[in-house]
Amino acid sequence: MEPEKEKTGRLPRKGRKRRRVPNKLIRTPEARISGSDPVDRQPEPKRARLASILIAENCEVTHEQLCELLKYAVLGKPDIEKPRWCQLLYQSQLKRIVVVILQGMSQLHFYRFYLEFGFLRKAFKHKFRLPPPSSNFLADIIGLQNKETAGYLPKTIEGSLPSTITKPNINLQNDPIIQKYGSKKVGLLRYLLTEEEMKTFNFPLQGSPDCENFITTKCNGSVTDNSPLFGLDCEMCITSKGRELTRISLVAEGGSCLMDELVKPDDKIIDYVTCYSGITKKMLNPVKTKLKDVQRQLKALLPPDAVLVGHSVDLDLRALKMIHPYVIDTSLLYAREQGRRFKLKFLAKAILGKDIQCSERNGHDATEDATATLELAQYFLKYGPKKIAELNLEELWRDQEIRNIREKFQYTYKSVLKCLDSVDQKLLFLSRETDNIELPSKNCETIKCLSNKEVFEQARRQVDFHPFSIVQFSFEPFSPLLTEEMNKRMRIKWTEMSTIYAGPFSKDCNLRALKRLFKSFGPVRTMTLVLETHQPHLYIRYEVLEAAQLAIESLNGVLVEGVYIKVQRPVTELTLDCDTLVNELEQDSENRDTIYLSGVSQNFLGHLQELPNLFFGLEAVIVPTDPKSGRQKKYCFLKFKGGPPKDSSLALEPEDWKALPKPEPRYPLCHPPARNH
Repeated sequence: MEPEKEKTGRLPRKGRKRRRVPNKLIRTPEARISGSDPVDRQPEPKRARLASILIAENCEVTHEQLCELLKYAVLGKPDIEKPRWCQLLYQSQLKRIVVVILQGMSQLHFYRFYLEFGFLRKAFKHKFRLPPPSSNFLADIIGLQNKETAGYLPKTIEGSLPSTITKPNINLQNDPIIQKYGSKKVGLLRYLLTEEEMKTFNFPLQGSPDCENFITTKCNGSVTDNSPLFGLDCEMCITSKGRELTRISLVAEGGSCLMDELVKPDDKIIDYVTCYSGITKKMLNPVKTKLKDVQRQLKALLPPDAVLVGHSVDLDLRALKMIHPYVIDTSLLYAREQGRRFKLKFLAKAILGKDIQCSERNGHDATEDATATLELAQYFLKYGPKKIAELNLEELWRDQEIRNIREKFQYTYKSVLKCLDSVDQKLLFLSRETDNIELPSKNCETIKCLSNKEVFEQARRQVDFHPFSIVQFSFEPFSPLLTEEMNKRMRIKWTEMSTIYAGPFSKDCNLRALKRLFKSFGPVRTMTLVLETHQPHLYIRYEVLEAAQLAIESLNGVLVEGVYIKVQRPVTELTLDCDTLVNELEQDSENRDTIYLSGVSQNFLGHLQELPNLFFGLEAVIVPTDPKSGRQKKYCFLKFKGGPPKDSSLALEPEDWKALPKPEPRYPLCHPPARNH
């Protein structure tokens, strides 16, 4: 109706109106009173469950952490240490434990066929990513020792390749390095990060919304395979404005150190992070050098075709507040499965035979790290992808992790099977006959089946009669080529779902105000003005799906500067079922009780601690942080116990813009691995 349009400035919409989170939240008196008295609440029954907020960095748990949880679930507090990464409530109330393994399936399959996994996504409240499995995944998660895994990193002899750990007839074509670069040795240009890769991995780029105050290195010459390499490493501290530069080292080919400067930040230092940076207050007290001084010095030192080499060098460039177009990042050069990265310390030992970042030393040595990254790049260029793949770095890394665990825990090792034996509990193991696995337990009942269907039927009949059951289904894994294609399409799909087009706008529109408006919904990766149409439109690619969804729900059909605009996603074959997928993600067991909130400032959590009872049922405020820089994101998630308040008009008054105590930061678990943070 026309009068309604004039009041709201919004075109009428067909269908149901989606609930959305406003930018301000108000708690009404009714909301404060209704059900808020603890006396009126019925006590919850004591039943075993995982705490709703789990501590897991970047949604990932290791096989050892999963084993910790299973052992604690079997034995409980008196007999075994609690898992440090999560909280299992009322362990004594556990009736049975069932471990279901889908051998050959991965997180990629779950999100690729998300809509088909109706039961899985709604039944399990907690979802975590696991590292790539070894040859015996079951042994990893129940803690079986394998004598064959003991070993040490090979020592290298200068000028020769290190010893390799290879398996008979290993298929190098499946190695992520071969899949990325091929097997032939090529020149330096092939290993430079492309502009698209730099966008994906959040490098500072000209025109990026968050790089307005950055300066360029002025290195705009023609790069060739003979262009000079420079190793770069920076150390940072925590100031009132986040991470800031405290030391920079620049190393030239041949190992000569061109620059090693301490830098004093302008802002107040909150934490020197000495255990990592090696920087102390005493070291910085006499320092007069500022960021602008090292920027000027770096610009003078680098030739026009300089190639900077570093490990996660995007963080170094952001600390320097500089933009450089030619980069080799050793954390990406030595590619790893599922987009994971090897640590510099590991690569230096495995490839170069060097011990860096030693525990007896107080923090890292920036010059040492810069030299190591430079030598790693030179090594890769000298020997090529095939030789690197033959080193089997993933296997070396697993061996090192096993040794680290053994060194850390000197007490008697106890597997899940030994825990079960110690309390004389029976174990049921269901698998297919093709799975050549036997569990060494005196109380184990093993049933071999001809098919997955038979495994399922046996599980339905047998599980209730055993306190601990392992049910293993086996599937043929997808080929590496198909897996890579699925990964690629998932990345594209998630990018398109997080992208919107808005318009039309008037030709004399206030572009700055429009950019500010769209940034208010969440972090923006890219925003450009589209001039190919009769009237201007905006292209916005958000960092998170929630921001794009909130922008669509808030602005589609709104009157902006005299024009009703349309806000929509690009329509492609990958986004045709986008609305259905978004609705199902909202109903995911992990997301049902959570609200997304944008525009969160650095002191948001500190203010909110003063009003812990502002929202009834508010369990935690989940504040994502950048996994590399450690900086707090400008959005958060409010997690409620039993669901958000039913009053959708909740808002905070300006004087009440406060929040809850800070939980451990983590990312929302509803998103597939294709997302890049």
